Amino acid sequence: MAVPIAVLDCDLLLYGRGHRTLDRFKLEDVTDEYLVSTYGFPRQFIYYLVDLLGASLSRPTQRSRAISPETQILAALGFYTSGSFQTRMGDAIGISQASMSRCVANVTEALVERASQFIHFPEDEATVQSLKDDFYGLAGMPGVLGVVDCTHVAIKAPNAEDLSYVNRKGLHSLNCLMVCDARGVLLSAETHWPGSLPDCTVLQQAALTSQFETELHKNGWLLGDSSFFLRTWLMTPLHIPETPAEYRYNMAHSATHNVIEQTFRTIRSRFRCLDGSKGTLQYSPEKSSHIILACCVLHNISLEHGLDVWSSPATGHMEQPEEEYEQMESMDSEACRIRQELLLTHFS
Repeated sequence: MAVPIAVLDCDLLLYGRGHRTLDRFKLEDVTDEYLVSTYGFPRQFIYYLVDLLGASLSRPTQRSRAISPETQILAALGFYTSGSFQTRMGDAIGISQASMSRCVANVTEALVERASQFIHFPEDEATVQSLKDDFYGLAGMPGVLGVVDCTHVAIKAPNAEDLSYVNRKGLHSLNCLMVCDARGVLLSAETHWPGSLPDCTVLQQAALTSQFETELHKNGWLLGDSSFFLRTWLMTPLHIPETPAEYRYNMAHSATHNVIEQTFRTIRSRFRCLDGSKGTLQYSPEKSSHIILACCVLHNISLEHGLDVWSSPATGHMEQPEEEYEQMESMDSEACRIRQELLLTHFS
């Protein structure tokens, strides 16, 4: 369904004295089906974002006209969920591609400012226990506070000399460290790490490690795959299981850890700007990192609103670099003791 509105010159952009806005597009004039197919989300979700971000998107400047928060949000959602600044999308809301790019930048920064509001570990005891119970219900793995893994998102080459973003596949990327709960809600997202860094190095340098080593790992742990080293707060699979208990532990570990892989697929499926089907993110590493984090915030908000993935699985996603694993579990004897106790208590 097309909305016949003239495309305005980008000099008439974003904000204005007296907060006057240009009414390019009215949500009430189109169906939910149109909004979902074009912008990825239904009307009530978009209204929620307008309420959430409206103040940040209405900051006054010296411009004589303004693009409304509603239109800015539609432009950003259109890019996040399609991966391109299509002319037809700009035409539908009455702005140029240059204006769409500015809208994406504004909405991205507004979402990043609110990341800690929507992406965080629970703190109260009842919610933490509920988190553990949900994970235990998946495959019988006790004490799990989250599952952790890394995923690469392709970006354009920053410059010819900078090889820090070149991953093992020879492609430029950001290596994003994330943790989710049993429903796929993100509890932590660090999206700025250069693609050349292996997963274990990213975790070693991450804020997540500082959190768990100082405060969050009491009476629980994260689950990570063999790209990470065993720690007192991070349970990894056994490299070579031998006993029935060890096989049961590894099976429960794998079934539980699979949630983070499903979450990565969900995020790429909903936010096609990240899956590589329309090419790499054409921004600097810093701006690309912010776009990824903004999509993570929207992912959590969408789950909070009970929204399922509306699109089919992504077909053009970036092939993830394979990690070379080194088994160094014996370096942390206390971590080995904790895992052995877990084996004896719950899987023997």
